[in-house]
Amino acid sequence: MHFFNKTPTAAHSTIIRFINDTGHPERLGPEVTLESKSIDMKTVIIPIDFSPVSLNAMHYGIDMAMSVNASIMLLHMYHVPVSLTDVPVVLISVDELKEQAETKIAQIREQVEHIVAGKVKVYAEARLGDVEDELKSVCEKIQPFAVVMGTKGASSFEHILFGSNTLHAIRNLTWPVITIPPGKTFGAGIRKIGFACDFRDMVENTPSDKIHELVKAFNAEFHVLNVDYKDKRFHADTPEQSALVHTLFEDLSPVYDFIGSPEIDNGINEFAEKNNLDLIIAIPKKHKLLEGLFHKSATKQLVFHSHIPVACIHE
Repeated sequence: MHFFNKTPTAAHSTIIRFINDTGHPERLGPEVTLESKSIDMKTVIIPIDFSPVSLNAMHYGIDMAMSVNASIMLLHMYHVPVSLTDVPVVLISVDELKEQAETKIAQIREQVEHIVAGKVKVYAEARLGDVEDELKSVCEKIQPFAVVMGTKGASSFEHILFGSNTLHAIRNLTWPVITIPPGKTFGAGIRKIGFACDFRDMVENTPSDKIHELVKAFNAEFHVLNVDYKDKRFHADTPEQSALVHTLFEDLSPVYDFIGSPEIDNGINEFAEKNNLDLIIAIPKKHKLLEGLFHKSATKQLVFHSHIPVACIHE
């Protein structure tokens, strides 16, 4: 696999070259500056199921929220367990279940308040109902800066359940969903962000305002990542679309990285790890990167295989 990147050499012009060296340097333009959307009150929503992976994602979300001065909403969804018999039997009363859930989330909130030491506000809520529905309802009310979730639970059942919940969130929420791999910590923060880009219908399908929000909130170095292999994904309008990308993101001073790999997810992951990216941005409904993510036979899924957090943002 080969990589090539080029940092813009001037404020209003950028030289790029294709990784396989079959192309020639060409300038991108025209120039347009796009202001980022400001947010007066940021909130990071962190759904938790109390599993180790979920709690790890919570700690990542806490540090992330503090780095952008955002309040924290801890959210736990629970449902009434029913025995799998011919005649369904409720194993615990709703009142008992509610009391248990509220006690647990209150304990977690107390721990988080101790961690943040008054630097940001912390809220917590336990809700009875379907994870997907309740999470969407809270997001509609709060309009979060981001939703931070783990990629799987601790046990095999939790892996299926929480992993499925994460996929539902990625597919259906219109707010950024940042998925955190097991064991990943926030560390020194988000300093390098990579945007997985296929140079297709960029103006119509790129959530540029949300991408600007994320990049500017972290004051991060911004990389535009494109995976191609022997020009198989190169089309007649690729030069024009790449110029439009520059128009959309010129004010972020992007670095353009062209990755030669037959597999998009592997190419992105390998590049991200070798170049110390802290976050990958992908567009679920449009991008080939996640096209197979919701197919049962898909074996290589970016979100579940990446060792780097992935921010999924809808166009």
